[in-house]
Amino acid sequence: MALGRAFSVAVRGVAGEIVEIEAHITSGLPGVHLVGLPDAALQESRDRVRAAIQNCGNSWPMSRLTLALSPATLPKVGSVYDVALAAAVLAADGKVPAALLEKTVLLGELGLDGRVRPVRGVLPAVIAAKREGWPAVVVPVANLAEAALVDGIEVRGARTLRQVQSWLDGADTLEECDAVDVEDPDDGPDLADVVGQPQARFAVEVAAAGGHHLMLTGPPGIGKTMLAQRLPGLLPPLGEEESLEVTAIHSVAGLLSPTTPLIKRPPLVAPHHTASVASLIGGGSGLARPGAVSHAHRGVLFLDECAEIGAHALEALRTPLEEGQVRLARRDGVAVYPARFQLVLAANPCPCAPSDPRDCICAAAVKRRYLGKLSGPLLDRVDLKVQMYRVRTGALNADVGESTRVVRERVIRARAAAAERWRPYGVRTNAEISGPLLRQRFRLSRDAMDPLRRALDRGLLSIRGVDRTVRVAWTLADLAGRERPGIEEVTTAMGFRQMGADR
Repeated sequence: MALGRAFSVAVRGVAGEIVEIEAHITSGLPGVHLVGLPDAALQESRDRVRAAIQNCGNSWPMSRLTLALSPATLPKVGSVYDVALAAAVLAADGKVPAALLEKTVLLGELGLDGRVRPVRGVLPAVIAAKREGWPAVVVPVANLAEAALVDGIEVRGARTLRQVQSWLDGADTLEECDAVDVEDPDDGPDLADVVGQPQARFAVEVAAAGGHHLMLTGPPGIGKTMLAQRLPGLLPPLGEEESLEVTAIHSVAGLLSPTTPLIKRPPLVAPHHTASVASLIGGGSGLARPGAVSHAHRGVLFLDECAEIGAHALEALRTPLEEGQVRLARRDGVAVYPARFQLVLAANPCPCAPSDPRDCICAAAVKRRYLGKLSGPLLDRVDLKVQMYRVRTGALNADVGESTRVVRERVIRARAAAAERWRPYGVRTNAEISGPLLRQRFRLSRDAMDPLRRALDRGLLSIRGVDRTVRVAWTLADLAGRERPGIEEVTTAMGFRQMGADR
């Protein structure tokens, strides 16, 4: 009897857990038995591992082989365990020493010829290995740049199982990662390209400065999509911790670039208006995959033609908008994905959407029903609502508006002021601060609160609406360089919030 041991990582959501893989060779009829709640892809790894070991010049043990993955109660998903399974078998058969296997995490899928193929979720797996105190990790070469983003752990890349076997024998056969390229955070469309629409431009600036949600309504061709596409460029580059959060989600989703894996710019995700609930929120069989709301984490989720999106899909946004994360329960467990994004909605005023409102053929009931898909609870979570109108001829001859670079400087200053104010409370933007904290420790003056009290008494605002209006007022004060919001900032914030009330 012989026993070999290797280690890998199970990724659930964006969190990883170390998995111990044991290979036990004993007398009995030849066969491979895989235990530890493997899914279908992992069950098939028995054939991949056997072919890879044989095609790398090794013999397969002609005995009873038991492969156990622990913790036994944790469902194991995918092909990331192939290299570790092969190493455990080689160790049990006496082909490799156990010294390095006891302090190395192995990740990767095996081809039948012994090639080590890339897998999803390498970054969160390496982060988990570092957190658990492992000194080294071996990953596929194609995932090497992604894994090297984690400091404090030795990362090596393997092209074949033969290389891994030689490295375990003491040879220096695995590859190291060179410097990782980082994408330019200043790339993107310029806000100066937008003609006219000063109020909508200012609303986009306020949204960027405070992290607020935004809705743009108006006829086609007036710049709704252009403004939404320019919002990420107004946001400051992601910090180190935020970059790793966003990159980890894209790693699990398989969306990372092999050359520049680190994401420094806030992402823009714009799903089609036929998107389903699963594509927006996340889903899938087994263990759920992240959806568009998680792909847009720390960035912008743009829903164009939002009135055409199914009501169920729109209502599913309410929980992530409020909590900043999604919890997806499936057969193989619960996956938790971050979803702290800025929502931008764009809609035409009616189904026919003529360029000239005088040409509209829709009845009043049809117009109400068209935008009626946007429920009150959903719109109550949108801080800024802007009705856009056709641009007149004079706007074509007017001076070009401010560029993205100029506006972004103001946004960064406003965000820095908010981050300094809210640092003791663990948040960085005005949109994230809690309502009770605003009401108890950061009360506005009586004069500034009077318009909000009157709107609340008349039923024009909910308590949540009051809190969100106050958050926008703080953002307006930060943009203006003031210490606290006054009645001017409050009334401006209320105007943004009530502009879409007549839908």
